[in-house]
Amino acid sequence: MKTIRLGVTGGIGSGKSVVCNLLRLYGIPVFDADREAKNLNDSSPVIREKLIGCFGPDLYRNDRLDRKMLAELIFNNEENLRMANAIIHPELARAFGEWAAERNGHPLVAIDAALLFEAGFQSMLDRTVTVVAPLETRIERVVKRDNLSPDQITARANCQLSDERKAELADFVILNDGRHSLLEQVDEILRTLLGR
Repeated sequence: MKTIRLGVTGGIGSGKSVVCNLLRLYGIPVFDADREAKNLNDSSPVIREKLIGCFGPDLYRNDRLDRKMLAELIFNNEENLRMANAIIHPELARAFGEWAAERNGHPLVAIDAALLFEAGFQSMLDRTVTVVAPLETRIERVVKRDNLSPDQITARANCQLSDERKAELADFVILNDGRHSLLEQVDEILRTLLGR
């Protein structure tokens, strides 16, 4: 039986990581794209060479990517953001492909990726889920979690596709507004995909 590859996405503060933790409770392996990208940015010679080629040798300090410097270079600079993504996303896609292939015995594997559609990862997947929540709720959650200002959160949200666009592109939509059960919605998706 072919392993189903499921992509989970959502805007900042939507709760996609909570949904991915629920999937893990069901025994489903989940690839954390954000964490893996951070690892690859430090360890991949391909990414390092290309990022240094674009942004200079100061981008790496003590053998690690200076994330703050990269963030400053790409924030509010569409061309720099496009270049960085064009370097990092193909390597991340390759890493996910290898990771998924190693888990071929599982009926379903998932990838947790904030920029799933923006990076074109849906082409590697069988199904996609978008987690949506009202913007005020998302801002509230991230203020508590990351200690950012509402303006900073809104600026980050504006760098991602809108919830509406992500919902249009996805096969499934999970509403995480505090009034609908996440567990029931996840369970229903798994029953649809796995015939449980």
